[in-house]
Amino acid sequence: MKNLLTDIAGVRVGHAEDPRVGSGATAIIFDSPAIAAIDVRGGGPGTREDALLDLANTVERIDAIALSGGSAFGLDTGGGVQAWLAEQGRGHRVREALIPIVPGAILFDLLNGGDKAWGRFSPYRDLGYAAATAATRADFALGSAGAGFGATTATFKGGLGSASAVTPSGIKVAAIVAVNAVGSATVGDGPWFWAAPFEVHGEFGGRGLPDKFTEDMLRMRIKGGPAASARENTTIGAVVTNAVLTKPQAKRLAMIAHTGFARAIYPVHAPTDGDVLFAAATCEKPIEPLVGLTELGTIAANVVARAIARGVYSATALPFPGAQPAWQDRFG
Repeated sequence: MKNLLTDIAGVRVGHAEDPRVGSGATAIIFDSPAIAAIDVRGGGPGTREDALLDLANTVERIDAIALSGGSAFGLDTGGGVQAWLAEQGRGHRVREALIPIVPGAILFDLLNGGDKAWGRFSPYRDLGYAAATAATRADFALGSAGAGFGATTATFKGGLGSASAVTPSGIKVAAIVAVNAVGSATVGDGPWFWAAPFEVHGEFGGRGLPDKFTEDMLRMRIKGGPAASARENTTIGAVVTNAVLTKPQAKRLAMIAHTGFARAIYPVHAPTDGDVLFAAATCEKPIEPLVGLTELGTIAANVVARAIARGVYSATALPFPGAQPAWQDRFG
C-alpha cells in the first residue's frame, strides 16, 4: 500500500500543470470501465456528465474522471481526457460508435496570481490530454500538483491529496481530493489539522489536536474574511474501491464518504463552495450490501479526510507576488 489512489488495482492517475497560468488538471483512468456515482454538496458546483451519473439514467460505467482548476473553463479538461481514451479505443459502444465516458469537476483558481490571459481557448483540453497521457499505476505527486496546483484555502495554500486503507473485511478503498475550500483545513492559524483524529503514521505531520479549543480557534475563517464574497473555492475528489457495487450503492458510498469533507474542513459545503465527490467501484471483491457497505463508507470517510489534510500538508506556495503561504512555510 502506497497510501495513494493507485493502491486500487486497475486505477491510474496523471497530472499536468501550467505554472504560468497557475493551474492544472488530474486524470483518473480506469483500466476497465468502473461503476460510478456522484454526490454534490457545495452551493456552486461545476461538473461535467453529472446527469449521466444520476441513478435514473442508463449508463452505469465510466472510463475516467477529470479533475481540474480553471472554473468553468476547466470543464474542457474532460474533452482532453476523452480524446486520449478515444485514441486507445476506449469508450461506451453504440453500434459502430465508441464514446469515452468522462465525468469531471472543476475548482475556482482564477484569482491566484497566475496569467489567465490565455487567448481564445483555455489550456485545459490540452492539460487533460497531457494528464491522461501521464497517468500511471505508480506513485504520483501530492500538494501543488495537477488539479490542486493553483488551489488555496482560508489559511494556507491548498493542494491535491490522496490516502488509502483496507477495511477489516479486506476491501480496499482510496481517495484523491483537490482542496480549494472557502474554509480551512487547519484549526485556527495553528499547525493542527481538523482531520487529526484519523491520521495514520504521521502522514500530515503528526501534530494531533490542540490541548484545548479556544473561541478564536472555532471562529469562522473564510477566504478574504467574513465580509468578503469568498467565491474562489471548491473541494473536488473521488473515492474508489475494489468492492463489487451497484450504481445505487456507489451513490450511497459517495454520500457517506462526503462526511470526510466535514471532518477535515471548517466551514464546509458553503454557498460559494462547489464541493463534489465521485465514487467508483472496480468490482473485484463481493461485499455484504448493508453492514459491509456501511463499514466501507465509514472507512472511506476517514480516507477522504486524510487525503484533504495531506493535500494541504504537502502543498508549496505559488511563485507569484503575494501568493498564499503553504503550511510547510510556517510549520514544516
